[in-house]
Amino acid sequence: MKKFNGNAPPSAGKGLTSRHIAMIALGGVIGAGLFVGVSSAIAKTGPGIALIFVGVGCLIMAIMRMLGEMVISNPGRGSFVEYIRLAHGDRIGFSAGWLYWFFWVVVIGSEAIAGAMILQDWINLPIWVLAVAVIIIMKIVNFCAPKVFGECEFWLSSIKVFTIVAFIVLSALYVFHAFGPGIDGMKNLLGHGGFLPKGATTLLSLVPTVLFTMMGSEISTVAAAESSDPSENVARVTRSLGLRITLFYVTSVCLMMMVIPWTNMHAGRSPFVAALQLMGVPGAAFIMRIAILSAVLSCLNSSMYITSRILTELAAQGDAPKFLVRSSMDRAPRMAITISSITGLLVAFSSILSPDTIFAFLLNCSGALILLTYALIATSYIALRGRSHKEGTSKHFTMLFFPYGSIAALLGIVLVFVAMLVNPEERMTALASLGTALVCYIMAWIFASRLPSKNG
Repeated sequence: MKKFNGNAPPSAGKGLTSRHIAMIALGGVIGAGLFVGVSSAIAKTGPGIALIFVGVGCLIMAIMRMLGEMVISNPGRGSFVEYIRLAHGDRIGFSAGWLYWFFWVVVIGSEAIAGAMILQDWINLPIWVLAVAVIIIMKIVNFCAPKVFGECEFWLSSIKVFTIVAFIVLSALYVFHAFGPGIDGMKNLLGHGGFLPKGATTLLSLVPTVLFTMMGSEISTVAAAESSDPSENVARVTRSLGLRITLFYVTSVCLMMMVIPWTNMHAGRSPFVAALQLMGVPGAAFIMRIAILSAVLSCLNSSMYITSRILTELAAQGDAPKFLVRSSMDRAPRMAITISSITGLLVAFSSILSPDTIFAFLLNCSGALILLTYALIATSYIALRGRSHKEGTSKHFTMLFFPYGSIAALLGIVLVFVAMLVNPEERMTALASLGTALVCYIMAWIFASRLPSKNG
């Protein structure tokens, strides 16, 4: 075993290929939130939900573009947390790393329970046994060389992407009367109260819901660092990912509402299943169950990957126990994977033993932390681009309308927080997440202040 030091994270081997990175980037954003959770948003607002997906997609595109330019302009530092550290100092870097780790480790527990609930329909075992089994399987995958993780994620993501592409093609053929009895797609879309049947004010309250179904794109930039050509792969995914995701979501949701009126969609039920059954696709429920299970396992796999890399990076910076920085040259950081998986398992058990107190508390405390991460990416970009302009090294910063575009993205994030605070259902999550960030920053003052500055 070799101990790693310095700003860059310990290498786990350059095992990921461009094929892996492309599918990790695309599939990593597509989760169960699209296949099932979108029904709730559609039922609350109607066809106008498409505007929210476009707006949130633009925000994701801006965040990814800013993140990509920071990585390309100063390569080899590690994950985006190190660029936040470079822009804002060690205390903010400490806070950003631990908050991001906490967010995704809660996701590990949540996805493990979700996967166990799906599997229980096929395997007659207790939820907790299946949750443990799912985490152990994903832990073994992550224990292997990064290429194994990449291959597993490639195929899990491929199932999701293929399902959505097939749905879009079938829906388009159905809407344009290539098969089926023939329907009036525009009447289904707009004939039940118009484009905004419940008013424009309902859109704002659903922005957080839509954002949380489209998050996770930043994971691809961390995975790209373990490929043979990091700069090229980062540039590729950050320039095109946001647009692809937006087109996927908007197209599938709009076609869905053209096949089946939005008034016939119910929260908690997959609108994909309803649309496929209406089109007469045999085995629609089974097909979507496989797609949802692949989405859950993919999210769990990616969560374990990203938490282990962030934890290892924090250890390399002295912000976590040093034993976590150990890794072989061609394999993943196993100690960090073990710590993250055990913590995620504890979260999963809390959802079984204390779903309304401990688990609810963890969900509230972590729910909006991804927003704070995106805000720090935006402010870091503004700071680093301004700094590079003064130093005459700004050739890699090419995002148009600077600084107005970056400020607009930052204001968009603030708008989401305002929407959460206004909405009684989301208010506690926003307040608890802000409280968690404050506690973490106080810890950063206590611990990071004892260490010499490491950025630069």
